[in-house]
Amino acid sequence: MLTEYLPIVAMAVLAVAFGVASLVVSRMFRPHRPNPVKLSPYECGNDPVRLPRGERFSVKFYVVAMLFIIFDIEIIFLFPWAVRFRQLGLFGLVEMAFFIGLVFVAYIYVWRAGGLDWATSVEAPADADLASDSSRDPMAAADEELAAAMHDAEVAGAR
Repeated sequence: MLTEYLPIVAMAVLAVAFGVASLVVSRMFRPHRPNPVKLSPYECGNDPVRLPRGERFSVKFYVVAMLFIIFDIEIIFLFPWAVRFRQLGLFGLVEMAFFIGLVFVAYIYVWRAGGLDWATSVEAPADADLASDSSRDPMAAADEELAAAMHDAEVAGAR
């Protein structure tokens, strides 16, 4: 009776052995060149820094996450329809086309309302001298710092 389970046990042992072997081989042959940019923590578009008391994270991050979950769950409804597609016939096709149309309209509405934008657009200053000053635009300053850190890391790695 236990011999009936032997192929299942053998497959489980092979799966675990393959997973462990893949991890060991990739660790042995991977390139290991740490630099400040690679070692810096970064999560979901936000630097993981503790905010001063009273300052909060932007709600945009959570709105985008909730919208992803909502649209993801709506797409899951396609699987039962795909399984029973032939039995549902034309009625099922029309119903699913209507459902997909509603999901698409909701997506367009959210997109037009700006629900998928990570940051608001910043208008460029009219004065050319102000445009070159990155201290006024925190995103430009952060980009410059990141580029400098990457350049320093590349130079350090080339030595």
